[in-house]
Amino acid sequence: MTTPRTEHLVLEGVLTAEQAAATVRGILGVQREDGAIPWFRGHHLDPWDHTEAAMALDAAGEHEAAERAYDWLARHQREDGSWFAAYADGDAHDVTDRGRETNFVAYVAVGVWHHYLSTGDDTFLDRMWPTVYAAVEFVLALQQSGGQIGWKQEDDGRRTTDALLTGSSSIHHALRCALAIAEQREEPQPDWELALGALRHAIRSHPERFLDKDRYSMDWYYPVLGGALTGAEAKSRIEESWERFVVPGLGVRCVVPNPWVTGGESAELALALWAMGESDRALEILQSIQHLRDAESGLYWTGYVFEDDAIWPRELTTWTAGSLLLAVAALGGHEATCTVFGGDNLPTGLSPDCC
Repeated sequence: MTTPRTEHLVLEGVLTAEQAAATVRGILGVQREDGAIPWFRGHHLDPWDHTEAAMALDAAGEHEAAERAYDWLARHQREDGSWFAAYADGDAHDVTDRGRETNFVAYVAVGVWHHYLSTGDDTFLDRMWPTVYAAVEFVLALQQSGGQIGWKQEDDGRRTTDALLTGSSSIHHALRCALAIAEQREEPQPDWELALGALRHAIRSHPERFLDKDRYSMDWYYPVLGGALTGAEAKSRIEESWERFVVPGLGVRCVVPNPWVTGGESAELALALWAMGESDRALEILQSIQHLRDAESGLYWTGYVFEDDAIWPRELTTWTAGSLLLAVAALGGHEATCTVFGGDNLPTGLSPDCC
């Protein structure tokens, strides 16, 4: 195993160079030889969290390991462009959830663009373009007339028309990255631009087009993290629910009113805050969740029930560590991570003609 390159992952009160290297080694230790990155050994893999962990590896300079993760996705993509929602650790033919969740499928575009920006590898981009293209086409087949994206297709082909704000916001981010890939390859995708514009409009102006999941912190910050809300709109949204979700000194609740803070949501909020230009608050959030760090493995516990002073569930997840490393990388100025999550240079799509 190589020594992770983690100079830019050092952040006061969050990670020392040694701790950052240990966290990267923790993810590498879970990754299988075939490139798959399950939540932890013995648990399942889902395509979104697999990609998040791969992006963290790229942020640490572990480009070969990240590339193996993307090659795993390319090998296991289904003919319709999708992936199943969950695969058993150790056997990709053992599928534990046969649904195809649209935000899971779309996220490959974010990871592929991040890897390209991290490496400049045109051969990789050429090789992964058919995978990204097929994934986007699958997702956009579930876009509704109001711009929102149905969140799931069943294994028998039935398509869910209900849309989730968190999932659609993640897809908004993925479509921007997919269009950036298309631009780099000089293969314009005007239909994608229209789809992105319609989705952005739905997220910004039509909350009624999404299922009501207001209790979940992801529905609060994901329109900002996914780049649909920026500037004053982003700041207003974050401020209006800050006290509902942020537990000072502990992190971010997953869902109110439950007394449970989670590392993944906290790190993602930190990324959203950084994208808004609020690095100080982002740093405070990241510092607040270091109580979730497992010193032995370098990984992070998924969550903490503060009323019971209990770690729960008892699982050290690669995606929690991955999301934290990406937030630290953004604050540390890692160029590829800043470009992908800052969004200033990502395509914005075409605005719809009607509401």
